[in-house]
Amino acid sequence: MDTKDAPLSNASIQDGLEALSRGAWEEARAAFERVPRTDDSPEGLVGLGEALWWLGDIRSAVRCWEQAYVAYRRLSDPVQAVYAALQLALIYQANLGNHAAAAGWVARAARLVDEFDIVPFRGWVVLLKASSCTEPRQSETWARLARKAAVESADRDLELCALSQIGRALIDQGRISDGFSAIDEAMAGALAGEGRLDTVVYTSCQMMNSCSRCADFQRVVQWIRATDRFIASYGCPYLNATCRAHYGAVLFATGDWHTADKELQAALALSGDAHPMVRGEALAKLAELRLAQGRTNDAERLLAGFEDHEAGVPVRARIHLLHGKLALAAATVQRRLDVVGETQLESAQLVELLGEAEIGQGHIETAAERGRSLDQLGSTVACRVMRAHGKRLRGQALAATTDATASKHLDAALREFIHLEMPYEAARTRLLIAEILRERDPEVAEAEARSALAVFEELGAVENAKSAAELLRELRNRTGATFNVAGLSNREVEVLRLVALGLSDKEIAARLVLSRHTVHRHVSNILMKLNLPSRAAAAAYAAQHHLV
Repeated sequence: MDTKDAPLSNASIQDGLEALSRGAWEEARAAFERVPRTDDSPEGLVGLGEALWWLGDIRSAVRCWEQAYVAYRRLSDPVQAVYAALQLALIYQANLGNHAAAAGWVARAARLVDEFDIVPFRGWVVLLKASSCTEPRQSETWARLARKAAVESADRDLELCALSQIGRALIDQGRISDGFSAIDEAMAGALAGEGRLDTVVYTSCQMMNSCSRCADFQRVVQWIRATDRFIASYGCPYLNATCRAHYGAVLFATGDWHTADKELQAALALSGDAHPMVRGEALAKLAELRLAQGRTNDAERLLAGFEDHEAGVPVRARIHLLHGKLALAAATVQRRLDVVGETQLESAQLVELLGEAEIGQGHIETAAERGRSLDQLGSTVACRVMRAHGKRLRGQALAATTDATASKHLDAALREFIHLEMPYEAARTRLLIAEILRERDPEVAEAEARSALAVFEELGAVENAKSAAELLRELRNRTGATFNVAGLSNREVEVLRLVALGLSDKEIAARLVLSRHTVHRHVSNILMKLNLPSRAAAAAYAAQHHLV
């Protein structure tokens, strides 16, 4: 699928191709726009389409490639016509969510490949069939056939893309470890430069979507760091709205809400001309962020007109729960679960939401069993996010019956969310622990509520912060603990408490889901604000003020 061997009859085409190789998209665009639009010179259209694609002008890129396809057919150049057809299939599928148009272009490419026996493109046709297939086992079968064709033709780009598609198909089947092994291999080869730039885009989006769905945020953060050099040279590789929305969702889950907001807005911009299902994905992720920020009305406005979009189900159900509409929340979730079942990766959050509605309706045993089953399924398929949601649901259900083991399950859920580097979910779990321990162990409850409050304030989760602050005010009188100390922020008070317990910066970072650099900065601020010379002095200060 490389057009670099095409005759370069125009200096502007040469300039444009050279700019594309450097990631100078605007420069490439300007160069290709200087190429005369003639039927016997479609190379400029292909290059312009690629530059526009990288710049996010998807509709204009489509027009360029469609014109190039027609020109190549008139010139009786089936190889380049197939290339254009496959590019159009990819953009209609990934960027615009138009599966009918994508299928049409795949079929057109397949017909040309068969008619002219263009062997190098057979694997690409099969790969596009795999990427559009919704049945994971069939997708895996086609992806493996594509990889076999890649090996036989020594097509590194096809091999890497097929590997990432195999990985995604395996993950969709619950074979998470095997799936990520393939995705990691594909990412390594792509970022090392084995393939073209758009191969990095393809493999990166497969990685991002899979990691987001599995809540494997450690892996995705590591790969994001590994792509720093690529991004600095060529820009963000998440070029379709769905992939960009997943990127924003990862940033939201891992606590970078400011950047998440920007990326989700970018996803919305990319989805402007896309199919409503694609736009709905970006809207749902942004609505989830708004809901966590306490901006419920904004979340509802974002979902207006997209109420039936599957990605919006968790947000709509959460809104119903906040409004006390328990039966409506349960029905909303159950309708989606009837389609996907309770054993899929996306079901973990839905099952917990259904369980919360059931707890509110008094169906405690049903909710507890639902949580136990989800936890067990997570163990079976090695999916920690399933286990976390299952353990938390079970803990909430048992807490409603004053079962003393409730806190044990919530503690286990907390450990999972901390391991997954999901600070918001960890803080929500801490607040649940604080609420059930408020009578039995108010000192522990106060510590957990204070930790939760610090995270909520840092993230900007306004309503959650209010709940934590109210609980802290109630507990303050029981424990004799001060609500704030010498002008320290809630986060600094929590860090001071952990310093007093003898934890190192590394251990504090793991406990609070922060970087070691951030913890070190908090410790320095504490010592400066309290005018203390050392950590030991800070520990003594904390003991004097009943923080430990």
